[in-house]
Amino acid sequence: MRTKILRVAEGKQSTLSQLYIDDVFQCYLLEDKIRAVKIPKQTAIPTGNYTLRLNTWGGMNADYRQKFPKLHKGMIEINGLPQFSFVYIHIGNTHTQTAGCPLCGFGFELVNGDFQVLPSKDAYQMIYPKLLAIAQGNEKGISIESNFQF
Repeated sequence: MRTKILRVAEGKQSTLSQLYIDDVFQCYLLEDKIRAVKIPKQTAIPTGNYTLRLNTWGGMNADYRQKFPKLHKGMIEINGLPQFSFVYIHIGNTHTQTAGCPLCGFGFELVNGDFQVLPSKDAYQMIYPKLLAIAQGNEKGISIESNFQF
């Protein structure tokens, strides 16, 4: 499977993306602002090619086991990032909740110059099984590209 994050818009402190699996749109993603110099937990992931893996040891796992007991098998981590670690695709709505990770949502809105995604929990429950299959499969690659539309 081919997995791609395509960045489409920038807010004052946020970046809006679209997640594709095998060229089919899945949901929107929200990240922090793209920065030339990384600020921990406040910077979007650099463009490039990485891998997805299942992280069962990181700190968010206990919380997600409680929130999604029938679904959660581990956090979906984007692995191999330069100067970044523990970057998960997870729930949240605003750039202040990203901690440098992509948040998922079915829709988006622009509020005071920054993007928000919603409903995040519903989008996560829909994409998690697909991303889990990729992280556990043979084709674990994910590309992050920019193609700003607005």
